[in-house]
Amino acid sequence: MNVKEPENQYLTNNPSEIRGVIFDLDGVLTDTAEYHYRAWQKLADEEGLPFNREANEALRGVARRETLMHIIGNRQYPKEKIQEMMDRKNRYYVESIEDITPNDLFPGVLQLFDDLKQAGIKIAIGSASKNARTVVQKLGIADKVDAIADGYSVDRPKPAPDIFLFAAKLLGLQPAQCVVVEDAAAGVEAALAAGMFAVGIGPQSRFPRAHLVLSDLSGVRWDDLQAKLSRIR
Repeated sequence: MNVKEPENQYLTNNPSEIRGVIFDLDGVLTDTAEYHYRAWQKLADEEGLPFNREANEALRGVARRETLMHIIGNRQYPKEKIQEMMDRKNRYYVESIEDITPNDLFPGVLQLFDDLKQAGIKIAIGSASKNARTVVQKLGIADKVDAIADGYSVDRPKPAPDIFLFAAKLLGLQPAQCVVVEDAAAGVEAALAAGMFAVGIGPQSRFPRAHLVLSDLSGVRWDDLQAKLSRIR
């Protein structure tokens, strides 16, 4: 487990008062991020729009409409066409996740969830995906999750803090009592804007403002994570 403890801190909360952890879904708990990329790539190819993995990387954590607007760029389409393309992309994605099972959970997720439950820490999902509930069910973790905030929950997508604030409200917690685990820079910014702890999953270069950066959740234990947050105060 690689951890970065940045020099510039934005943390005013007390790690010992954390009562909830809000997990992004795609790219944090399972690799549905790859399914999203493939669906967008298929749509872009059909429409003759330039798109590749590098472009997709900059769109991690971005909601469906905003992602399509980035792909379209300056091209003009009627509203009906925009909606049709969003629906088509979603159809491709939904078709691709039909075979997701609990075996698709990333290593370390179940152990961390069990740690959190034993410590009395609430668990929420905070995902821009409108298919988050379906994926959570297919992964077999619905009974471990206390709340789900998804693409239907709020109007403003990440990096606005709304989805995480909504998740905290569902958990009955104050923002300062929550930590967010994200694989997207936009998600980390949303967590910081919400006044929460921010843990980034992925390369350190992606998260210059995260309180902690982990390579993945493999081997991550709650006591260790809380201790690391306490040391960066």
